[in-house]
Amino acid sequence: MILVGIDIGKYSHHFALVQKEDGEVLREPSEINNDLEGFDQLISSFRKYQKKDILIGMEDTGHYHFAILKYLLDKQYTVALINPITTDLTRKMNGSITKTDDLDSLTICDVLSSNKKDKKPYRITKINRFDMYEQRCLTRHHHNLKEELNVYSNRLQKCIDVVFPEYNSLFKSKYGIVYMNVLKKYSSADNIAKADIRSLRKCFETNRRGKRISLTAEKLKETAKKSIGISSSSEVIQIRHLIGQIELIHEQLNEIDKKIEEFSRQINSPILSIPGISHFSGTSILSELGDISNFANPRQVIKFSGTAPLTYESSQFKAQHTKITKKGSKYLRKTLYQIILPVIQHNKVFGDYYALKLSQGKSHRCAQGHCVRKLLRVIYHLLKTGQQFDPALLR
Repeated sequence: MILVGIDIGKYSHHFALVQKEDGEVLREPSEINNDLEGFDQLISSFRKYQKKDILIGMEDTGHYHFAILKYLLDKQYTVALINPITTDLTRKMNGSITKTDDLDSLTICDVLSSNKKDKKPYRITKINRFDMYEQRCLTRHHHNLKEELNVYSNRLQKCIDVVFPEYNSLFKSKYGIVYMNVLKKYSSADNIAKADIRSLRKCFETNRRGKRISLTAEKLKETAKKSIGISSSSEVIQIRHLIGQIELIHEQLNEIDKKIEEFSRQINSPILSIPGISHFSGTSILSELGDISNFANPRQVIKFSGTAPLTYESSQFKAQHTKITKKGSKYLRKTLYQIILPVIQHNKVFGDYYALKLSQGKSHRCAQGHCVRKLLRVIYHLLKTGQQFDPALLR
């Protein structure tokens, strides 16, 4: 078999060709540009060999490898994606302390030459699934926007506490229509106290159906006059800017959610039949896991998600209480822990399992971890078999 190791760079890549059977270097490390001409040059270097006899390897890091990966998959070559940590460990095991792009291309060939049958240090990619890449980008962007939203919301609350500390106590819930309308227009207790009551009443007018809030413009104005808030023009400016940022993020999230739901309906994965898993969470899980055929058993999925309990033993000591490993995709792990409570609430089997772990002395977070791993085993089975979720089969 011919091994092709490609060390990825931003503007150029380095590659080498090695014969797997005897380790002979068929092509010394060479540089190609990160453009179509460079990609064609790469293909010409091993065009004389049959595609079934070629295994191309590259590190799965960053985003610089996407273009060449798609190009090779479109040409129907088999590509192996390698964790950069594996490449680094292989280089150190070979006794090398020197790191160069040329040497890394040969090190990648060393990783590809592994003879382990049960556990390869790379994962094979044969099918062009860049739709999964798009879904992963969208769901990760959703997660990042949510984190930004929390940051802006916390900063907004800080500003409100300075200019109108009593404001939140007047509303049953934050960030409603009236809540935001008043903040956007007046932004402080001092401005509300000086406002014309007719203008203030307009902030309470909404076109949406539903129960109207009990707070009135008169009550709000009266409270503002007695407020201990500080009159601060800088805080008022921040409040208006922060509200603009929050509203923009909500618009962006709505746009993303619509596209994610569109992808989800096209895939129609069986994991959506699990109560508690939405279009967003299902798409997030699927895109982070990738091709389920890369996992031989549920244990590998659990390990990949970083939700496996950490084992620590030394001589006669064995730790009884350890954290999860937190390896792999943080986005997958975050999604799993976000949905596990709805899954527990909507499914008696998971609810009973959670209660069992609590009765065994496990903490809330530890019991959640057990349920997450149970959920991953269920997800693995559904994706492998294509079956719909049936809680009766879990008993």
